[in-house]
This record gives sequence, C-alpha cells and structure tokens, in this order.
Amino acid sequence: QVQLVESGGGLVQAGGSLRLSCVASGRISSINTMGWYRQAPGKQRELVATVTSGGRTNYADSVKGRFTISRDNAKNTVYLQMDSLKPEDTADYYCNADVLPTGYFVMNYWGKGTLVTVSS
Repeated sequence: QVQLVESGGGLVQAGGSLRLSCVASGRISSINTMGWYRQAPGKQRELVATVTSGGRTNYADSVKGRFTISRDNAKNTVYLQMDSLKPEDTADYYCNADVLPTGYFVMNYWGKGTLVTVSS
C-alpha cells in the first residue's frame, strides 16, 4: 500500500514564499511522474507543475517563473517552492504520483492535500 503525505501549507502574505513537500511511503519499486495540483474554492482542480523521474519539468502558465518543482528520488519526495505568492494562489494543494509498488502494478495516487492561503 502506498500513501502520499503533503506538508508545508499555511498562511503567507502576498509576495512571500512557501515550500511544500510530499513524501511517498510504502513498498515502492519506482515512481514515475510526480506533480502538484491545486483547487481553489468554486473551481476545478488544475495542474500546477509536474516533474518526471528524469527531472523534466512542466509548469502551468500562471505559476511559471514563480514556482519551482523538484524531487529527491532517494527519499521518494517531491517539493514545490513557491515564491512571489499572490492571493489567487490560495487553494488546496494536492500531491500526485504514478507509483510502481513492489510486486504490484503501476497506479496513480493522490495525497489528501494541504491548504495554502495568501493574504493581500
């Protein structure tokens, strides 16, 4: 069984920074693409950023230049460094990963989310 657990959410002023972390635990053989998604009140969940096992990254236009996604394969962890935060970044942030559990088949997993609130 695999679990994703996010941390690092909180309240920050506009222009400030925050760093989110997501750790995958369980019997894991490998992890392919990992990513961050967010959902603001009254809106659909949207892609924020992804990073492949080889380190290739992709960002939503709204966060490009402000957010940085990275991963530590040895720790099965993905990070999201958020700088120059804006009130419109306020949302629940979710970790997502394609994981190959040991002795099983590849599956997609979601974390429970962490709340980021940016005040003006």
